[in-house]
Amino acid sequence: MADMSITGLILAGGRGSRMGQVDKGLQPLRGIAMAQHALQRLARQVGSIAINANQNLDAYAAFGAPVWPDDLAGYQGPLAGLATGMRRCATELLATAPCDSPFLPLDLVARLHAALRAGGADLALAETEEAGDDGTLRIQPQPVFALVKTSALAHLSAYLAADGRRMDGWHTGIKVVRVRFDDASAFRNINTLRQLQQFEEEQ
Repeated sequence: MADMSITGLILAGGRGSRMGQVDKGLQPLRGIAMAQHALQRLARQVGSIAINANQNLDAYAAFGAPVWPDDLAGYQGPLAGLATGMRRCATELLATAPCDSPFLPLDLVARLHAALRAGGADLALAETEEAGDDGTLRIQPQPVFALVKTSALAHLSAYLAADGRRMDGWHTGIKVVRVRFDDASAFRNINTLRQLQQFEEEQ
């Protein structure tokens, strides 16, 4: 069910350098742009939704959601997109997901929200358990799949102003909870044209 108290944001603000300098959110997967796959799945879980993008703004706007370019110039990374969303959204909570993860869980927001409330936290993050190259299981953080209180914006803005860019670098000073998701495949992201071709072949 959609939670009307939460705004969703698809993060599509990167350069696409690992995909040969093409805008990966606009690359088609099974006939639909990857960002549109992610948008459709996240939109079902939130009251309103927007897209964070820094190029091809008209193409993203054609998906029917507002497009919010980074307030910081120069492709400063996903934290810049997060800060932009926190600044512009009209709700107290913002949920984020990347444009290159077209299979994101349909219970993502509900589970993050439940953990945020139960823990009295400022930020809830997804994590998965995956097998490493040696076969042992390890915890894999999924920091761009997040639910954050917009009241934490001042903390994030100060971190960015000090040239911080690490996804977890701004967590000091706020309360963070993590939510384990069993289906690691739902968090698969597509970073290269070869990976995109492989997913097409799986159809």
